Amino acid sequence: MLIAGPGAPEALRAPLLALKEALDRLNQPGAPTPIFATTQAGLPPAVAHPRTLLLVSDLNILAHSDGTNWIRQDTGAVIV
Repeated sequence: MLIAGPGAPEALRAPLLALKEALDRLNQPGAPTPIFATTQAGLPPAVAHPRTLLLVSDLNILAHSDGTNWIRQDTGAVIV
């Protein structure tokens, strides 16, 4: 393992290994993960989050970003 291999200072090995394991879990989750929730008014710019899923809590729906707009999963309509 390169990140915390023999050349790494001993004091950094444990934190680097913990960081690597956390990143591995994010890249390949072994179980369902919590989904980001926000209100319609708090939606971040869709352009900054293409192919991202979130919960719009005040509408009680899931939405995904198509790279331009947030799209409701129940109707396919754009959230404005």
